[in-house]
Amino acid sequence: MSGTADKDDGAAAGDAAGAGGSAPGEARPGPRWHVAVDRGVCIGSGMCAATAPGGFELDSARQSHPVRPECEASDDVLAAAENCPVEAITVTLAATGEAVFPPEE
Repeated sequence: MSGTADKDDGAAAGDAAGAGGSAPGEARPGPRWHVAVDRGVCIGSGMCAATAPGGFELDSARQSHPVRPECEASDDVLAAAENCPVEAITVTLAATGEAVFPPEE
């Protein structure tokens, strides 16, 4: 009997692992984020641009700004926001305005 249970558990694990993925070549839209930099707080450290080079740029005044204020959810953009030394970056869900970072307390 335990041999059957092991087989069932393996099939269930395989099903769960594949449930969240897309088929190869199939586009699966994710959440969109609105990204903003408080330029009054930004100190121009450049950490955001180094962490997410496609997400942030520094202007001639060494102030950060998002390359695209609305973008696909991105681990790099989130890491840049989390590692900003002065917490000048906010990330919200574009559809609802719900905070992604910093989290609401």
